[in-house]
Amino acid sequence: MAVYRRSTRHRFLLVLLVLTSITVITVDVRGGGSGAMESIRRGARDAFAPVQSAADNVINPVSDFFGGLFQYGHLKAENASLRRQLADARGKVNASADAERERQELLALQKLTFADGVPTVAARVVATSPSNFQLTIEIDRGLPAGIQKGMPVVTGAGLVGKVVAVSQERATVLLLTDPSFNVGIRFSGSGDVGVARGNGTRQPLPVDLVDLGTKVAGGEVVVTSGLQGSVFPPGVPVGKVRSAKVQPGSLQQDVSIDPVVDLSRLDFVKVLIWQPTSATP
Repeated sequence: MAVYRRSTRHRFLLVLLVLTSITVITVDVRGGGSGAMESIRRGARDAFAPVQSAADNVINPVSDFFGGLFQYGHLKAENASLRRQLADARGKVNASADAERERQELLALQKLTFADGVPTVAARVVATSPSNFQLTIEIDRGLPAGIQKGMPVVTGAGLVGKVVAVSQERATVLLLTDPSFNVGIRFSGSGDVGVARGNGTRQPLPVDLVDLGTKVAGGEVVVTSGLQGSVFPPGVPVGKVRSAKVQPGSLQQDVSIDPVVDLSRLDFVKVLIWQPTSATP
């Protein structure tokens, strides 16, 4: 009962203070700012001070909480906007880099320093092999351009592979890293020959049939041999010597070369319109 009486008394005092405040405001508006009214206003402010303080203690944290939520949402939206701008900028940089690489490839194709006098057909790479069983690319030129099966495919740097299938609109090129690929090569230093074979993606090409007496230097350029009836004309760069070793009891050197062409970044190539009468590496 005591608690109930205190609660009732507090409510009564609160109502009384509110009514007093309304009365003071009404009289103040009608009667102006007399000294008596100023005393009453001060008394009302003093009486309401504890109530206002308690209300502020409740309202201010709530206001701060919702203000913080608004600020967090604003910062989150701003962060997302900055991320989008950064992604757009990176995309533009990458597109610019790709365009520059394509431009350099096209310039290199215009200035082939090998296979002089051999007609060529420029083509764009439109697809790569979907499997690991055969390493190939597809180009956007075919039979109407004079392309035939067995023709060499190059970039400005050197050998890419050879045409293994051709239609009216497309041609399939077997890359020189494919395990079924073979090419006769010549060491630029000694002039001796051998046969390089594919060994898989991003793997060096082993070179077979290299005599023990052949002088092989690291970094030496290896080109197509162009022997009689070869699929490839002479002098097309194939790779650079990575290593040359002689195993005890072996009758030939173990030589490996790295392709001079980055086969993972092909945009444009040229097909050499070269069709020998016989087909040897």
